[in-house]
Amino acid sequence: MNSDLFVSRRRAERFAQLLDEANGGRRHHVRSRVDEKLTDLVAVGQQLGAAAPTVEVSTEFRTGLRAMLLATAEREGLGRPAPAATTDRAEHRPAPNRSFLLPSVTARRARARGAILIGIATGAVAVSGISAASENAVPGDALYGMKRSTERAQLALTGSDHSRGQLFLDFARTRLSEAAQLPGDRAGYSGVLDDMDADTRQGVRLLTTAAVQDSDLTALDVVNTFVAAQRTAVNELLGDGTRADRDRTQRSLALLDDALRRSDALRAAIGCGLPAPSGSDTLGPTPASCPADR
Repeated sequence: MNSDLFVSRRRAERFAQLLDEANGGRRHHVRSRVDEKLTDLVAVGQQLGAAAPTVEVSTEFRTGLRAMLLATAEREGLGRPAPAATTDRAEHRPAPNRSFLLPSVTARRARARGAILIGIATGAVAVSGISAASENAVPGDALYGMKRSTERAQLALTGSDHSRGQLFLDFARTRLSEAAQLPGDRAGYSGVLDDMDADTRQGVRLLTTAAVQDSDLTALDVVNTFVAAQRTAVNELLGDGTRADRDRTQRSLALLDDALRRSDALRAAIGCGLPAPSGSDTLGPTPASCPADR
């Protein structure tokens, strides 16, 4: 079984339990190491339940969502009647590899799957409206908190470090677009660039670590592509704002240059067969230099 699929499914089932508890359902008296990561997602789920999106969901979206849910229900066996009882002794003999689960366990799993489906349906419809409404929110706007909570929810549901790294870089691009909308707001501008740089470091660290662990140059390609486009866009901010704003922008440009140098150094180290680096910093593994050709 694909490990990412297993982890994502277990996380989804635990999320359904936590959301049920937060909404007044019975406590499951279990704890999981993913509980802390799901805290923000559960909070978003509660907010979505209380929020009333003003954005109209299209008929095409509803139709596609219904088809997806029905296909999932059929695949998971939800609503499928139990096989008819038989008096043939051979029929009662368990087949090889058949799960010996008690009926109560099977019922709990069915309820958990049902809760997940309901959560997908409710969440997808609500998020489609609220996310659309908050998409252009900037710091200080009423919906900005929801926008950032939605981003944390995306991270909580993302399984692999490679995917999480790409998501952090997407968030860095979003922070850059927000900064461009804050001319004259020194505190807001600097704060958004601080968040942008933090997202950049997180994304680069996850991708460079994945590249070293799997000798995967495609993760470094993602970093290089991001840096090239992001640097061009950040440079455009230098023409606006005060000297203090320009000085702050230069620090973000310096970080992008550091990220590119780290990516290129790791690419060279992987190419010449150096062992995985033992040291690391905020940008991920710190490689040694390849020996000079003789």
